[in-house]
Amino acid sequence: MRKFLVPVIILVAAIVYSSVVVINEGSRGIMLRFSKVLRDSDNKVSIYMPGIHFKIPFIDNVKILDARIQTLDGQADRFVTVEKKDLLVDSYVKWRISDFGRFYTSTGGGDYTYADNLLRRKVNDRLRSEIGSRTIKDIVSGTRGELMTGALNALNTGADSSSDLGIQVVDVRVKQINLPQEVSSSIYQRMRAERDAVAREHRSQGREKSAFIQADVDRKVTVILATASKTAQELRGNGDATAAKVYADAFRNEPEFFSFVRSLKAYEKSFKNSGNMMILKPGSDFFRYMQTPEN
Repeated sequence: MRKFLVPVIILVAAIVYSSVVVINEGSRGIMLRFSKVLRDSDNKVSIYMPGIHFKIPFIDNVKILDARIQTLDGQADRFVTVEKKDLLVDSYVKWRISDFGRFYTSTGGGDYTYADNLLRRKVNDRLRSEIGSRTIKDIVSGTRGELMTGALNALNTGADSSSDLGIQVVDVRVKQINLPQEVSSSIYQRMRAERDAVAREHRSQGREKSAFIQADVDRKVTVILATASKTAQELRGNGDATAAKVYADAFRNEPEFFSFVRSLKAYEKSFKNSGNMMILKPGSDFFRYMQTPEN
C-alpha cells in the first residue's frame, strides 16, 4: 500500500497545485479553455478579481493581465499643420485595459508590446488629424489643451477608437513641440532678417530725431548768442556814452587837465615801440609837460 500511496499523494498534490490560481492586487485574470477565452451563457468573459481561484487542471488556464494604468511614451513624430508646416511633437499616453477579453484576442494573447504598437498608430492618427486642423501659433500657445482633449475624446469614442483593442485611454499629453532642424534654420534666418530690418528702422528714426534735436539746439544757441551779443553791445554803448559824457564834463570844467591827458596819450603812442624815432626841438610844445618848470 505504501508503494501506491506515495505516488497517489504526489499526483493529488500536483492536481491541487495546478488547479489553484493566485491573482495579485492590481491584476485581473481571464479563463482560457484549450487556449480559447471562456465565456458564460451571456457570451461575457468572466473576470477573476485578486485572490485565490480554482480551475480544471490541464484543461483550463488563467491568463493574468495587468489592470493598472500603463504609459505609452515613444519617440517624437513629425506632423503637418494646416499651414503645411512640419512639427516634431513628443507626446505620451496613459491607458488601461477596459475589456480584458477583447484585449486578449486583439493583441495576440495579451502582448503588451503589440498593444503599444497598435495604440501608437491610433494616437498618431488622432494627433495628425487634430494638428492638421490648427496653425503653429494655435498649437504652441493657443489651443494645446483643446488639442489634447480632442485627441482623448476621439480615442475613446471615435469610429476608430481604442475600445476596439479593449483599451481605455486615460490621458493624452503633449510634452514638447519643436520645429525640424531644416525648418528651424530658415525660420531663425527670417526672424533675424526681420529683427535687423526693425533695428535699421529704429536707427534711422533715431538719427532723424538726433538731427532734429541738434538743429533745434543749434538754433537756440545761435539765438542766445545773438541776444547776448546785442545786449553786450547795448551795455557797452551805454557805458561808452556815459564815459564820454563824464570825460566831456570833466574836460569842459578843466581844460588844462584835458590837454594833459591828451599829451599823455600822445606820449604813450609815440614811445610804444622801441624803434620809433622822433626829431623835435627840445623846446617843442610836445614836451611841455615833460620839461622841468623854471623857478
